[in-house]
Amino acid sequence: MNKPNILFYFSDQQRPDTLGCYGQRLDISPNLDRLAAEGVVFENAFTAQPVCGPCRALFQTGRYPTEINCYRNGQPLPANVKTVANYMDEAGYDNAYVGKWHLASERNSYSAPPSIDYETAPIPLERRGGYHGFWRVSDVLEATSHGYDGYVFDEDMQKREFKGYRADCITDFAMEYLNQYNGEKPFFLTISHIEPHHQNDRGCYEGPNGSKERFAGYEIPEDLKALGGDAAEMYPDYLGCCKSLDDNLGRIIEKLKEKGLYDNTVIIYGSDHGCHFKTRNKDEHLMGADDYKRSCHDSALKVPLVISGPGFRGGKRVKDLVSTASLPKTFLAMGGIDIGNLMIGENLKDVADGKTRHRENRVFAQISESRTGRCIRTEDYLYSVYAPDSDGWQEGSSDYYAEDFLYDLKKDPYQLKNLVGDSEYKEIKKELSRQLLDEIEKAEGVRPVIQYRSDLEGDLCRI
Repeated sequence: MNKPNILFYFSDQQRPDTLGCYGQRLDISPNLDRLAAEGVVFENAFTAQPVCGPCRALFQTGRYPTEINCYRNGQPLPANVKTVANYMDEAGYDNAYVGKWHLASERNSYSAPPSIDYETAPIPLERRGGYHGFWRVSDVLEATSHGYDGYVFDEDMQKREFKGYRADCITDFAMEYLNQYNGEKPFFLTISHIEPHHQNDRGCYEGPNGSKERFAGYEIPEDLKALGGDAAEMYPDYLGCCKSLDDNLGRIIEKLKEKGLYDNTVIIYGSDHGCHFKTRNKDEHLMGADDYKRSCHDSALKVPLVISGPGFRGGKRVKDLVSTASLPKTFLAMGGIDIGNLMIGENLKDVADGKTRHRENRVFAQISESRTGRCIRTEDYLYSVYAPDSDGWQEGSSDYYAEDFLYDLKKDPYQLKNLVGDSEYKEIKKELSRQLLDEIEKAEGVRPVIQYRSDLEGDLCRI
């Protein structure tokens, strides 16, 4: 059998409950829903890092962001790290990348200019993570465009301006690649949209014109309804962004069918992280900045993940907890590359096929910028810790953590009541802290100290 083409179509800051295949009632995602009915839906997929740059660094390398010093935004991908694109190139794939990169510039803070600035300039070849061919990219797409109009740069470092709704135009560039694709090699194409991420310089979501009226009948998810934030104002445009992503996914699928490529193409739909709509940015123990995402809660960590194509068929729905940290290893496995333990995670095909049923059903995440934090999510509990007095922007890890959150998900699925100081959960916390320390040690090579609260008064006891 020929090697499949691989198309990674991913959004920025998208909650899974925006999509029909995850329960959304409005007509937001008919194209993805059809893809889901053919392929595999991972019902419980979680990011390993709810910040744009670090998650993208993980997607490119299959390594935890702390290992490669990409634990926050404004840290470039190291030149000496072998990437997914490098491996794909060696395996005979034609690599192409379109959209947001977020792995070239360096900045020391959000308030000062970048020390090395490609945010509005073309990215040189050595900072493209091994992508040597088709390239229509902005390092920080929200800095070179708005919801309508903007520019990216091509492989020759030439500016490519666009007019129209941004998601449409980014897809136009992907269509340009597919139109010129000659089939000599299988392709690995990444389409990295920024939608539905908020527009930084305007502080709002920018759906297509008319989104507020079109999606006025939205239902706010239960966690946002209970906690407030800015969803009541922002949700219709947020949904408008998501609808546009689906419309453009439909365009890509039709082009693949037109060129006879669809049956041999694996399509992966995912997102870097979710969105809590300013419901968690006033939590205790913030040691840095947050707006919509830098949190351990499902609103920030839970993401859509649908895979359809060769090896991923049958309309399956996988309930196992999985981490999108497994995507790089899975991409390479699709291309016939056995990476072994050189990348973290697991081959998600094994999960979809039920071959890893007896593994520990939990996921691990590193939190940065808002705090230096770590968490695990199991079927029954969410447990997280933070590093007191540690600046989440300046420090990627710590040898000392204190408890931050504990939720009993069977009783409290929307994570509204923090039980971290409840003495009834003392033994459960001991077990969760052991599991979390195991994950930290596996990911970072050290086993730090965690202190936990013994009762509602908040006394600390060391484990």
